[in-house]
Amino acid sequence: MNYVITPPEQASVAVTGTEQRFPVHRIYCVGRNYADHAREMGSSGREAPFFFTKPADAVLSAVADQVITMPYPTLTGDLHHEIELVAAIGKGGSDIAVADAPGHIWGYAVGLDMTRRDLQADAKKLGRPWCIAKGFDASAPIAPITPVAQAGDIAHAEIWLKVNGEARQSGRIEQMIWNLAEVVSHLSRAWQLAPGDLIYTGTPAGVGAVQRGDVLEGGITGLTPLHVRVA
Repeated sequence: MNYVITPPEQASVAVTGTEQRFPVHRIYCVGRNYADHAREMGSSGREAPFFFTKPADAVLSAVADQVITMPYPTLTGDLHHEIELVAAIGKGGSDIAVADAPGHIWGYAVGLDMTRRDLQADAKKLGRPWCIAKGFDASAPIAPITPVAQAGDIAHAEIWLKVNGEARQSGRIEQMIWNLAEVVSHLSRAWQLAPGDLIYTGTPAGVGAVQRGDVLEGGITGLTPLHVRVA
């Protein structure tokens, strides 16, 4: 291909146990997919899932057993953590049946949906999109992806986050309002999923602010943990 400018580098994520990388196509996120988090954000009940996106190059790919540095973003004084299970799509499709959805997932990872909470609150008040609050540079830290066959029983895994060694978030994947297969199915009705898509599947309760110098450690049973320092 003969481009008029040099194309940007392909966004990608490390893969556990190998030097190969997972290319990122799109990043989808599910909002309020744990009942306890929905309540702390002022919602209740099993509402239909809703989605938002982040740019592919918002990923901040971590390496196993290393702390990756995330710059504190501009325009905010209220940066929040949201620990999440991330599903990496290996097989695309649209109108995917719930029963078929697991076959489209290549692997899983621990991720953080970092949020400019003050900008999100302002956008909500004005009825505006959340893009500036959710889709900023390095807003999607992610640990190396673990292939499905190596991940164990994700449906019953524990999910947790510590900040400076103090527990902030904890829950179980089975507490999702919409389980992973349902999320993939719903999402595929709105967009045609493609290999390389990442789906951030929602966060349990306990979201809160972080400051420069804080170290975040997130984990999900059976997956490579995520370590992030805010700078």
